[in-house]
Amino acid sequence: MSERFANLTKTPQMPAARMLADANARLGTKLDAPASAPLDVVLAELEEKGAPIDMLRLLGVALPPRERVWWSCLAARDYIGVAPDHNTPSLAASEAWVFRPTQENREKAEHTIDLAEPDDETINCAMGVLYADGTLGTGELASMPAPHGAAEALAFAMNVTAMGYHDGDFDAYVQLLIDRGLDIARGGNGNLEAKE
Repeated sequence: MSERFANLTKTPQMPAARMLADANARLGTKLDAPASAPLDVVLAELEEKGAPIDMLRLLGVALPPRERVWWSCLAARDYIGVAPDHNTPSLAASEAWVFRPTQENREKAEHTIDLAEPDDETINCAMGVLYADGTLGTGELASMPAPHGAAEALAFAMNVTAMGYHDGDFDAYVQLLIDRGLDIARGGNGNLEAKE
């Protein structure tokens, strides 16, 4: 098996099928691996079958909440830019929460959702922060469960959205998104450059 999927220490040690079921997610690719197959085995099979979108979907459910939000923030940065004047309140608040996951920063991310422009896709990041603990938000909403699998779907959606804005080599960019998720799953920061 490829070393590409080795040492994903930040992900749960459970079958990939269970991770998907827990997040109410399904793959579009029929797997040959048994239902008990771990994450690395399933990712390797998806790579072999040429199913990068399913690889992204699976990484979205495998990454822990904070790491998942960071992964989506990196994708958001790809399409709005990294310069200081390229920012949205939702993305800034989400990044702040990743670096300091306090209740105050979560509330700031929640506040940006209501004020976001209609075409601001970076609210996916802020909503990922909002649902990170499995609830609908802060205050009274903290006692209500978030939609099953919503946080995972939002991270996947942010990566797919970034794909739609990418100008260069599309296949290389999709592999970069996957490699970022894998790097984060190993404890890295996901700041990788596209391979030539």
